[in-house]
Amino acid sequence: MQIKKPSTGQKITNFRLNVKSLNHFNFKMQSNKISLKQFIQYFKIAVTGKQQEFTSGSIRRAVFMLAVPMVLEMLMESIFALVDIMYVSQVSVNAVATIGLTESVITLIYAVAIGLSIAATAIVARRVGEKDLKGASHAAVQVIFLGVFVAAIVSAIGIIYPKELLSLMGAEPDLIEEGYGYTKILLGGNMTIMLLFLINAIFRGTGEASISMWTLILSNGLNIILDPMFIFGFGPIPEYGVEGAAIATTIGRGTAVLFQLAILFYGYSKIKIGIKDIIIRVGVMLNLIRVSLGGIGQFLIGTTSWVFLMRIISEFGSEVLAGYTIAIRVMLFTLMPAWGMSSAAASLVGQNLGAKKPERAEQSVWITSKYSAIFMGVVSIWYIAFAPQIIGLFNETPDVVKYGSLCLRIMTAPFVFYGFGMIILNAFNGAGDTKTPTYINFISYWLLQLPFAYVAAITLNYGPIGVFWAIAAGELVMTILAIIWFKKGYWKMTQV
Repeated sequence: MQIKKPSTGQKITNFRLNVKSLNHFNFKMQSNKISLKQFIQYFKIAVTGKQQEFTSGSIRRAVFMLAVPMVLEMLMESIFALVDIMYVSQVSVNAVATIGLTESVITLIYAVAIGLSIAATAIVARRVGEKDLKGASHAAVQVIFLGVFVAAIVSAIGIIYPKELLSLMGAEPDLIEEGYGYTKILLGGNMTIMLLFLINAIFRGTGEASISMWTLILSNGLNIILDPMFIFGFGPIPEYGVEGAAIATTIGRGTAVLFQLAILFYGYSKIKIGIKDIIIRVGVMLNLIRVSLGGIGQFLIGTTSWVFLMRIISEFGSEVLAGYTIAIRVMLFTLMPAWGMSSAAASLVGQNLGAKKPERAEQSVWITSKYSAIFMGVVSIWYIAFAPQIIGLFNETPDVVKYGSLCLRIMTAPFVFYGFGMIILNAFNGAGDTKTPTYINFISYWLLQLPFAYVAAITLNYGPIGVFWAIAAGELVMTILAIIWFKKGYWKMTQV
């Protein structure tokens, strides 16, 4: 038998040690016996991105190699969110409430960006699984074009109508006067956030989750450093208050976007973009829009639900709103790692479907969802036990602590089930089946969560507690529906 020599592109000179390590990892992962030293070794391989083949070998290894950088990426994002709210909470209760209201608006607008990112990850992952790197590059360029277009519209709205947006959300006049500058700056400079989000989705699609991770470390590291400087003043930098948080965010994320573009243009990624690629490809763009419509729909449903819930909460005063905002930020700290695992599952599904391995794609989802559920269950117990102490770290106002604690305890009670739901829902997206999560979100949020929240809080006079229970119920129903539909297997036949 004659063995072919590897081609130039297949040479493994620079990866000899890593290949040896990964083969050893494959055996050990399958036997579930890994020493601390070996775990550290495999961890290093994961964060450096040297493992990029996910359509063969151990599924557990593939999940590990993708999930580790994605979890770290999301942890970095959530750490920033917590640090940000800690700094801003020292300004005033109104400042905290301003962030909550602005984020609910910007998340609604970003439903388009989220839909595009879902499409980007699904299509890029599918092309990579098919070994069509040129097709992946073309998809990446069109995503960036669409992101710039959407961001320009959002900037115009944010700069011209910041007060009106806060007023629509039910903000009190004193809150609007104190916080509209934050809204204006954050929405006006939203292109940096938009592109950071979309380009990281491209990297996740290629399986290069470590690049997304290091980008977020750069972005949020700068944010954490710049936040106190612009909020409280430092040397020649004046004290901007809550506006300073928006300025720091824009600078930090803008720097990270430049880093991302350098990687794409200088060929440090699996895909490379050249000047000749910067053209509108109608066919590719239409395919992106088609796949993204379901993603836009599901997140519009989810985020409009969030906006209406925030609107109901605002009826009970700034202290309740601030407590709710802090609890949401704290929850994000633990949801982010689970979202990181769900992104890993989505990438694995897309690449394995592209490689014509649907059963491997399904196995990846079940393995990842099990890990997510265990993690979320532990987190739930922790938050239920120590909610008042956790909220008190951010603000000691009695009503803020009271309602923030109630919110944290009630909303995290079904976390172990939500751990499954998050993974499975994003697996549909990874396959390019964005319609199914849309239907699930519609039933869970609009048909159940919103009516439940309004009736419980307003009609039955349970106040904000009624809203908290409505949120928990919606997430539980979402998980049940996701599992039922996933088991039917129709997602395996999706074409993108």
